[in-house]
Amino acid sequence: MFKLFSSAPVHDPIGQQQPIDEIKKTTCYMCACRCGIRAHLREGELVYIDGNPDHPLNKGVICAKGSAGIMKQKSPARITQPLLRKAGSARGEGAFEPISWEQVFEILSERLAKIRASDPKKFALFTGRDQMQALTGLFARQFGTPNYAAHGGFCSVNMAAGMIYTIGGSFWEFGGPDLDRAKLFIMIGTAEDHHSNPMKIALSKFKRAGGRFISINPVRTGYSAIADEWIPIKPGTDGALFMALMHELIREEKFDAPFLQRYSNSGQLVCLDSGPEEGLFLYDPDSEQINLDLPHNKYVWDEKTNSARPCFEAGVSPALSGEYIMGAGPHAGKKVAPAFELLRRQVADTTPEWAASITGIAAERIRQLAKEMAHAAFEQAFELPIQWTDVWGVEHDKVIGRPVAFHAMRGLSAHSNGFQTTRGLAVLMSLLGTIDRPGGFRHKAPYPRQVPPNVKPPSSEADVKPNTPLGKAPLGWPTQPEDLALDNNEQPLRIDKAYSWEHPLAAHGLMHNVITNAVKGDPYTIDTLMIFMANMSWNSTMNTMQVRELLNSKNTDGEFKIPFLVVCDAFQSEMVDFADLVLPDTTYLERHDVMSMLDRPISEFDGPVDSVRIPVLAPMGECKPFQEVLVELASRLKLPAFTTADGQRKFTGYTDFITRFETAPDSGIGFLAGWRGKDGEKSLRGEPNVNQWQQYADNNCVFQYHMPEEHHYMRNWNRSYLDFAKANAIRQKNDPIMIAVYSDILQKFRLAAQGKRPGRKPPEHLKKRIEKYFDPLPFWYPPLEEEVTDLATFNLNAITQRPMAMYHSWDSQNAWLRQIHSHNYLFVNTKTATDQGIADGAWIWIESQWGKVKCMARHSEAVDPGTVWTWNAIGKAESAWSLAANADESKKGFLLNHLITEELALGGFTVSNSDPITGQAGWYDVRVKLALADASEPAETWPQVKAFTVPGMPLGKNAKNAGEFQ
Repeated sequence: MFKLFSSAPVHDPIGQQQPIDEIKKTTCYMCACRCGIRAHLREGELVYIDGNPDHPLNKGVICAKGSAGIMKQKSPARITQPLLRKAGSARGEGAFEPISWEQVFEILSERLAKIRASDPKKFALFTGRDQMQALTGLFARQFGTPNYAAHGGFCSVNMAAGMIYTIGGSFWEFGGPDLDRAKLFIMIGTAEDHHSNPMKIALSKFKRAGGRFISINPVRTGYSAIADEWIPIKPGTDGALFMALMHELIREEKFDAPFLQRYSNSGQLVCLDSGPEEGLFLYDPDSEQINLDLPHNKYVWDEKTNSARPCFEAGVSPALSGEYIMGAGPHAGKKVAPAFELLRRQVADTTPEWAASITGIAAERIRQLAKEMAHAAFEQAFELPIQWTDVWGVEHDKVIGRPVAFHAMRGLSAHSNGFQTTRGLAVLMSLLGTIDRPGGFRHKAPYPRQVPPNVKPPSSEADVKPNTPLGKAPLGWPTQPEDLALDNNEQPLRIDKAYSWEHPLAAHGLMHNVITNAVKGDPYTIDTLMIFMANMSWNSTMNTMQVRELLNSKNTDGEFKIPFLVVCDAFQSEMVDFADLVLPDTTYLERHDVMSMLDRPISEFDGPVDSVRIPVLAPMGECKPFQEVLVELASRLKLPAFTTADGQRKFTGYTDFITRFETAPDSGIGFLAGWRGKDGEKSLRGEPNVNQWQQYADNNCVFQYHMPEEHHYMRNWNRSYLDFAKANAIRQKNDPIMIAVYSDILQKFRLAAQGKRPGRKPPEHLKKRIEKYFDPLPFWYPPLEEEVTDLATFNLNAITQRPMAMYHSWDSQNAWLRQIHSHNYLFVNTKTATDQGIADGAWIWIESQWGKVKCMARHSEAVDPGTVWTWNAIGKAESAWSLAANADESKKGFLLNHLITEELALGGFTVSNSDPITGQAGWYDVRVKLALADASEPAETWPQVKAFTVPGMPLGKNAKNAGEFQ
């Protein structure tokens, strides 16, 4: 009975429960940060998740997503058993019957064995936001198919490729801002969930230490909310800003000339004569070629002797300006100029006034921003007394700090001009001398790597043979047209057309084009498409409604144009309805997993770091980790890496595979770098250790290798570090990694398009495209979609970003996180909305030339007046993810994807709506207009789509007993 004035609580859930009796440590997967967490259990039931204070990445910090992982585990949307589509049913109806795992493996083994024995490329494996691409890529290569890629093509390949082709590393996993020593921090195009907890920790310290934080973004949310200054910018114009900033720095002579002369190709001589060498560096045949794939034997113009000299010759003083004539020797009489001179000419007209008309940022503010950057880099420079020796044998007693740091992500990347924009940022950072220096951009292992890495994709039909592993890695880094993935008829070798003339440097593939290309039979048809953890019939695809139709498209004989579709997922997503075979995946709390040095580790600036997941709970129902599925399939198919010499299974399962697999026999290099060697006494390189998993479990599921201080900086050119990297197979070679201010790789493709170079040439209709976009120097051009858009009618830019509280569609069905926001709005600048008579909260139509969506508007002062935006992946099909039919997600939430086209008709031919260099999806290029919805229309979003419940899902609140399924 309730007692008046009693100190006893009315309800005391803690006092009525037994205390926590077990704590297990593992690695979070509620976003891509991969923080260390502790799972608190009571009698085997998960009751609480918090951050692991002993983990080097997040140091105990946890976000809303991380702590809500418990509700992912308890989600009623869980798929708990393998399912086969019922014969005669249409895809999209969710008509399935349960089958056993043995039946699954029999079906897949028989089907895939036939494909492998006839034409391996008829099998395509594409994965979404997974973190085990070293395994999935190995499976594809061993199978022999070139048709493999992960999510990067529709996420951030422009960021990765643009920076790796320039400085040998990239933001996020492979590098980032050194906020511990920076004085000025500029964040550009970064959503509020990118590198969430580590970034929050770093920003907090940075601000408290007096650092100045400037955010350049069309939207002011998340991190930008605490910026000292927000500079709104029109989407897709960041490249113009970078060009203007470089113009100002060069005009004012505010750049790090000694850094550029020694550590970049700025001083190396480019041939200006017309012909096959035009725009290429000239090579000295008498100099030693350290790296045959990317040779270093180039020339500089030595100001001391007024002559061309080998670029690495001791004592030379490379000129950064001027035009010269080569003297006696193999290149006598050729006109040349230093690469930096060509950059100087490239930015001569990209004035702040020019950029202001494009970006919406005032010219004076651009000038001032350039001055602030220069002031931080040069006036606030400092030295650290760290001794190191460069690759040329020069000993240094200090490292110079340039305390201006940058961070950028998908806001730069997800445009069809994103590669050259990202190149522009990388070159801008290089002008300031910030690359791998204190206070600037710092690499994280396994980067830096060569510009680009010495890995090539398949380049001919000879690389694809029946019952044979792929001749090269399925994904790679072309350096010339001969590296393109083309067949004997010069047609694309891959179903997504990656590494073809349409997208030559498609380092991450084009997952967003696979379904359309396969249905069209362009460049050919496939038999089996396996999709892992990607919602390709909803939020992971453009022109969503058309793609849903394509998935059900049939030939005249009544057979599906994609004959067999396998979907592996932990949840009943919209994509599951279209599967022929459904494989129920586990959650991250139910499986072993690795964040490997062979893939996407969580390294820190001071050395390699990798981590694992250890099961906290037993798998629900018949769920099986996709890792185990792949190892089992590979073993049954007798793929060489998974089979002994006498044809027997080599590994008992995934954990055994991770422990014993080596990249080459007796190499000592495997998936995990910690506790190698027979007794776990070795690091990075050593024999397999049967107790490796347990030793990770005993050490917070993380391994951290602290490099000596002399390895912490200048790693592109640091002799001791490069020797260390080669010795531990982090790099293939130990030659210097020169910054490519000027890219002769891009120029080779341009020469091919101009007909000036022997060898492969693009088809006639793509020649002008290659010639225009493969500029060896950064430049800005409008997104491709603007060429076919009436900009006066569709007068607003529309973008999306992920909310900090949710990660893709995984979490908008999370019972706790839904309470933060169960649906999304279209955020419109208050004046823009008012001018059109749109009230706050009003139902409106947002329309592009490709489609329209009905949604609710929300006034905001934190968005550029010419831009509208929303959260992505919150809108759902009705009843998808086991949500109620009237849930906010399907009745109020919406997808901007309905407004985005997958293909563009340009110049008489159709191409992907993607970056012409890398194939990065142009998610943020769409233009829209707004209109008030009629008051008589239903107060719900449009279009409306229904999803279906599949067998084996938990009954949720209707279950009588824990673990009961329908």
